[in-house]
Amino acid sequence: MNLLLVEDDELLAGHIAKLLSKEKYKCDVASNSAQARELYDNNSYQLILMDWNLPDGTGLDLIKEIREYNDNVSVLMLSGRESVDERVQALDVGADDYLCKPYSNIELLARIRAILRRESSQKTTIIKHKNLMINLVAREVSVNEQIVSLTEKEFEILELLMLHKNKVLSRFEISELLAKSFDAIKSSNYVDVHVKNIRKKTGISDVIATVRGIGYSVKDA
Repeated sequence: MNLLLVEDDELLAGHIAKLLSKEKYKCDVASNSAQARELYDNNSYQLILMDWNLPDGTGLDLIKEIREYNDNVSVLMLSGRESVDERVQALDVGADDYLCKPYSNIELLARIRAILRRESSQKTTIIKHKNLMINLVAREVSVNEQIVSLTEKEFEILELLMLHKNKVLSRFEISELLAKSFDAIKSSNYVDVHVKNIRKKTGISDVIATVRGIGYSVKDA
């Protein structure tokens, strides 16, 4: 898989490129709009990781240009802008998904895998599991078409498990997502409390399966 990373923060770009290389992705890096255009014009990419703020323009402008002549390449917007309006703005101009900084490595990789899985099919911002549905744009969870109110951390845990459907995530991996930094990793009980609340609020006790001694998983069967 060929990926293009557009990021002007040299340290962050190096970190992401190294992470993607370990996951067997081929990643080109552009530090500004001009470099991104040149790389895009001369290469074929399955996914572009796009920063919002660039020295010579914005990621939004680049996405608009790309969408004018290519609707096939997927774009994941990476930005420190957290408002719903800005997230919607990025999606409206053509981004396929939006991830707020700071984010954990496992969340970034999960989003990349999810986008690439659906690249060849109709793109969607909806994840479904039995009678439960997550809207990634509106950040809403519903059961039997009834909205369920979750806290931000509860939503993030459920979203992560749904993106990793049929895979087991350890309590440490989930806690890394919650803390977003190694030094702030929470205790395993902290994760257990959130999972308990998700089960209670959704009314589906088996939506998240406990894997004894390891962690949790959302399974089809």
